[in-house]
Amino acid sequence: MRKTGFSPADILLPADGGFETWAVVACDQFTSQPEYWEKAEEIVADAPSALRIILPEAQLSDGHTEEHIAKINSTMLSYQENGIFREYPDAMIYLERTQSDGRIRRGLIGKIDLEEYDYSRDSSSLVRATEGTVLDRIPPRQAVRRNASLELPHIMLLVDDPEDTLIGPLRACDDVIYDFDLMLGGGHAKGALLNEAQKENAMKALEALADSPLLFAVGDGNHSLASAKAHYEEKKAENGPGSEETLLCRYALVEIVNLYDNALEFEPIHRVLFDVDPEDILKEFLERYPKAYKGEGEGQKIRFAWEKEDGFLTVPDAQAQLEVGTLQTFLDDYLARKGGKIDYVHGDEVTLELGRKPGCIAFLLPAMDKNDLFRSIIADGPLPRKTFSMGHAEDKRYYIEARKIR
Repeated sequence: MRKTGFSPADILLPADGGFETWAVVACDQFTSQPEYWEKAEEIVADAPSALRIILPEAQLSDGHTEEHIAKINSTMLSYQENGIFREYPDAMIYLERTQSDGRIRRGLIGKIDLEEYDYSRDSSSLVRATEGTVLDRIPPRQAVRRNASLELPHIMLLVDDPEDTLIGPLRACDDVIYDFDLMLGGGHAKGALLNEAQKENAMKALEALADSPLLFAVGDGNHSLASAKAHYEEKKAENGPGSEETLLCRYALVEIVNLYDNALEFEPIHRVLFDVDPEDILKEFLERYPKAYKGEGEGQKIRFAWEKEDGFLTVPDAQAQLEVGTLQTFLDDYLARKGGKIDYVHGDEVTLELGRKPGCIAFLLPAMDKNDLFRSIIADGPLPRKTFSMGHAEDKRYYIEARKIR
């Protein structure tokens, strides 16, 4: 554990099954679609459910956040007191998640030491953020965790393991502890406990991977992990020197997934600017990067489209490893100086449709190659926000496992 920051955890699961109503999708999904969460409410009804002990972000703006959090905390305690959970001590779980497209994503669940996580740009820690952390997204999540007795994870850590030495051998795990369909089009989840030999072999494989410059990159749930870190630092300060040795909140449940898992796809997230002068933006972009030019050539190529023009910008001498870094650096500076709005959009067609409206311009970015992720983080630090998306909302992690943090 000292070399990897990862270890088995005391994992809680529903004692009497009922996983179909227990498991719900990550709280930061379907934030603009309250009807999704209304359907989840109908499915769960009065059954014990993770839905009762998480706060969907779709509810953050309803004016009742404090009441929601108080109810979550009391429900957690009630579930613990009334025998809702069975504890699996010192456990690791091998997870097979069948996605909505039918492909199977494989992972390993355990806990990560938050002392080994640092989301700052110049971090050299074992666990690093893949994208820039938006600090004002931390306090609401930290508030949910502050008085909570349990945590439920939707954090996914990516490991650079092209030979599949960590997850691949776990397919032999056969001590199945859950196997069920996920609600509302989420596919299927199957989990199996690792035995002692399998845990030992997994840790050895992880230790071998730890010799690389970067062990873990946060693939999903970066702000949840950042909130867990902030909560831990807060409790450590309250309890004084030496408390880090006994605080349960020093650790966070995570799922490790191999970057090269065939079910993992990186989809680009495009940019659309509103209430701007497209000609001025293009002029300033070419001034910002003097060797850049309109047209396609050797170097980084970024497609643009607005009401009167559709073409490419080529930057032959880019300093950033990825096109999104070159573009976002410019856009942040431009919008700060001249105003306008930006949106992050999935899909080429809708991006072009929006960008061709009056006073708008779209920038379409290429899909990121998985092979570039770790190299880029090592060279440049966390990527710009909204660099890539890993799959559709239905395929994000569901809350299944829990763990005591008090």
